[in-house]
Amino acid sequence: MGHVRGLRLLAGAAVALSLVACGGANGERPKTASSTPGKAYSRDPYPSTYHRYPGVPTLVRNVTVFDGEGGRIDNGSVLFADGKIVAIGQTLDAPAGASVVDGQGKWITPGVIDIHSHLGDYPSPGIRALSDGNEATAPVTADVWAEHSVWPQDPGFGRALANGGVTALQILPGSANLFGGRSVVLKNVYARTTQAMKFPGAPYGLKMACGENPKRVYGSKGREPSTRMGNIAVDRATWAKAQTYKRKWDKYERDGGDQPERDIAMDTLRGVLAGEIRVQNHCYRADEMATVLDMAKEFGYHVTAFHHAVEAYKIADLLKANDTCAAVWADWYGFKMESYDGIGANLALLEKAGACAMIHSDDANGIQRLNQEVAKALSAGRRAGIDIPDAVAWKWLSLNPARALGIDNQTGSLKPGKMADVVLWNGNPFSVYTRPEKVWVDGALLYDANDPKRRPVSDFELGQPGSGDVK
Repeated sequence: MGHVRGLRLLAGAAVALSLVACGGANGERPKTASSTPGKAYSRDPYPSTYHRYPGVPTLVRNVTVFDGEGGRIDNGSVLFADGKIVAIGQTLDAPAGASVVDGQGKWITPGVIDIHSHLGDYPSPGIRALSDGNEATAPVTADVWAEHSVWPQDPGFGRALANGGVTALQILPGSANLFGGRSVVLKNVYARTTQAMKFPGAPYGLKMACGENPKRVYGSKGREPSTRMGNIAVDRATWAKAQTYKRKWDKYERDGGDQPERDIAMDTLRGVLAGEIRVQNHCYRADEMATVLDMAKEFGYHVTAFHHAVEAYKIADLLKANDTCAAVWADWYGFKMESYDGIGANLALLEKAGACAMIHSDDANGIQRLNQEVAKALSAGRRAGIDIPDAVAWKWLSLNPARALGIDNQTGSLKPGKMADVVLWNGNPFSVYTRPEKVWVDGALLYDANDPKRRPVSDFELGQPGSGDVK
């Protein structure tokens, strides 16, 4: 039975993909993620082939709206069509032929965006044969790209969509290395290839890491780095090499002559120095984050976000001054020395200081309940006397991660013209009892809790308990 259903699902997916390959309902063909022509470091040899699934004009009314930018509308309505948000307000009329959803007693929000995920690279089942997230063979592996390990059939993608309302996510290499490689931003859609999931136009990221992980991994092999000062020494030597590489290529592209030798790792670092690739830096301690910010100034690059950042509250003013975001957990700390000094009010203190802050998962289970993680962070802040409104806190789940990924002009809030990445929750989304009822990506209904035909199941799981095939 599972095998038959799997064939049907694959056939249906092929039909759907063929439809959207022709441009969907309106013949639109989104731009790919290719960058400036002629620049080897930024040109994507594996460009996005993402095309949105076709949807229908939809009006959700009588619902509490969190717009993702801090606004709240009670008894509100959201209208979307042709893959975009059309309008939000209290009294909106449905166009002819639109699907109308009564959201009485429910909430609607932008889709959740997880800036730190390893889905596809560390998929389920979590066995060694599928462990492809860490190229732990050298402290500098800027040549690897996370997208080349992503397995689109990872059941975690569907679970994140259905249980967590996640509509976009960044897949990062692991944190064994000082320079872990390129990240990739995906839309959480069903696809046969990674290229068909790649968020159109999203910049690449560079995963870097501070602290215990690289010094433990490589110090245990009797090589540099084995200390924090060794970490920075290798970082600085690598950035100095990247500056030289960039000067050679800049001169060649400006003046011509003999073409310099291509270095795939240096291509990525050149992209960072040119401001086209964003640094996403694993770092726990406040002092190390400050050191990295100094190093970034020394070599002329910008740190987009520190991830985990359990001590970010200590340097909130410094992060704000450097326009560097902090992606944090609600209460996941104390499991090793560098994560010992975390506090539950971290997010609230960052928000109070005016810094860019957000929640993240780094976990295949945590990604399914990031809304509940924000609820914990809100509660901790209020106990500390920092009362942040629920609607403002939704920025930690959508707009701020979109900003740090460079896609906030396309998604992250319910504003006209942005992608209709939308979640209808069956209650207050900060309640432990609440689940997504419907999830739309680009206005296409990809999950409906009330429709068994719109519940995500990886064909890898067909015939397994919980898939619906086993009675």
